[in-house]
Amino acid sequence: MPDSPSEPRGPLDGPCRAYDLAVIGAGPAGTAGAVAAARLGLSVALLDAADRTGGQYFRDPAPELAALRGRRATLPGRSAFAALRARLAASRVDHLAAHHVWSVTREDADAWSVHAVTGPDGDGGAPVRVRARAVLLATGSQERQLPFPGWTLPGVVGAGGAQAMLKSGLVLPGKRVVVAGSGPLLLAVASSLAAAGARVPAVVEASGYLGYARHPRALVVNPHKAFEAAVHGGALLRHRVPVRTRSAVTRVHGTDRVEAVTVTRLDRDWRPVPGTGRRIACDALAVGHGLEPRVELATGLGCATRRTPDGTHALVVDGLQRTTVPGLWAAGEAAGVGGWQLAWLEGEVAGVAVALRLSGRTGAVPGEHLRALRRRRDRLRSFADAMAAAHAPGEGWTDWLTDDTDVCRCEEVTAGRVRAAVAELGAHDARTVKLLTRAGMGWCQGRVCGTAVTCLAAAAHGGGTARGTVPPPAPARRPLAVPVPLGVLAALDGPEPRDSATPEAAAPGTAGAPGPHPPGAAAGPDPSAADQPDPDPPGVADRPDPSGAAPPGGRRIPAPRAPSGD
Repeated sequence: MPDSPSEPRGPLDGPCRAYDLAVIGAGPAGTAGAVAAARLGLSVALLDAADRTGGQYFRDPAPELAALRGRRATLPGRSAFAALRARLAASRVDHLAAHHVWSVTREDADAWSVHAVTGPDGDGGAPVRVRARAVLLATGSQERQLPFPGWTLPGVVGAGGAQAMLKSGLVLPGKRVVVAGSGPLLLAVASSLAAAGARVPAVVEASGYLGYARHPRALVVNPHKAFEAAVHGGALLRHRVPVRTRSAVTRVHGTDRVEAVTVTRLDRDWRPVPGTGRRIACDALAVGHGLEPRVELATGLGCATRRTPDGTHALVVDGLQRTTVPGLWAAGEAAGVGGWQLAWLEGEVAGVAVALRLSGRTGAVPGEHLRALRRRRDRLRSFADAMAAAHAPGEGWTDWLTDDTDVCRCEEVTAGRVRAAVAELGAHDARTVKLLTRAGMGWCQGRVCGTAVTCLAAAAHGGGTARGTVPPPAPARRPLAVPVPLGVLAALDGPEPRDSATPEAAAPGTAGAPGPHPPGAAAGPDPSAADQPDPDPPGVADRPDPSGAAPPGGRRIPAPRAPSGD
């Protein structure tokens, strides 16, 4: 038996375990939310597909890469997140590493089941079911890719993918790398590549940076963001990296690999300006057009989404991070992309809100602390919205695409086939295009090509979409959020697995029940009504909350090994 909470302990004692709160995603939002809820007495399970907490931003490099140790220490926020990890290890949170969540289902009015499969890639691992009274979705985001001729050539990588390669292994995508797309991530990626030894001939930004000037208040209340931009800009100046705005890579040249790119000026709607193309030699291209919230689990449960200023779709949440489905909270980039600091604050707000809701008590929670969290969150959200508006894609980007450009890489569906499906076969949206062309039916299930197919269908059918917007997708009510072995699904037909922890009433301050202030916290004034979570979203009657007996916690739970077979 481990001697300290930070030591890993063995696999779960049975196929199912009961908690007060299940947190899906162990990035800044999920980790902060789990720690905040556990500090207030809840039993918490933190599930994530990765081996360690941190998400994409705080991704750890391979331990044997000693050369990265110095760079790791300089990553903004690294020391703060290391302290959060230490608090997580000392808490009663059960960190379920290498757990790939493939479904969340409601058992009854006050209970959820989170279904996961274990293992490095979820293939061949053991099935796990976690029961919880509430669920916090902190599922993060993924890169948004807008295709162009040649984007399928070897050597073309996502901008975020290039950064992940650097963080996890100090691997460069090439020696001479053009960075292109739109959004603040480009500056960070370019400076990281240059610092790691790559030659960066150009940073190609489809938008400009003057769009930030339309939001002066967001800039004034977030001065540190200007400092961050200055740091990246200074790094690019030191490495003599030119930045080209209002331009885009409209073609990649090469036979079996990237040899050069064509950079073309764009008008205000992102349409290429004829005669402005310029060829730049390179052996790799890192490209990305911002990030898209990952909301598959949430929309499958009926959560409403909102259109963000840059045209993606994020979950609708209220001031306490509640979604439109009772019992579900969301934090971080699933609720809108805004960076690690905003995600952290949203996770902490959500963790406190869940604790308040499940405890039914308010006086013991420092109201001023919650108010301060919400003020800081709202300031950062204002900047995130300004940033999204400044880098919103223009409606004319589909003019980059020739008819033979692959839009769906998995099924090799070209832009011409999508356009023909709309013009000749009567397709009126992405779903109809999918049925007629198989676009989105491949391995990625539309995660990479979905935005492009949706925009193409709208442009061909209705003459284009409004600037910076993507037509709202139909809710992705897929029963499986990630690939799952058939054996895991077959096991669901068997008898109901017994719970290894039977919910029982727990006294306040004991494991499984919200307790008083954390040690050393002053008892502030009662929170105002605006800081209190309503018993339920409007229109939902209040219900008693059964308490769950807390599992033995405070230890990171490694993924159980799947039994070996012939």
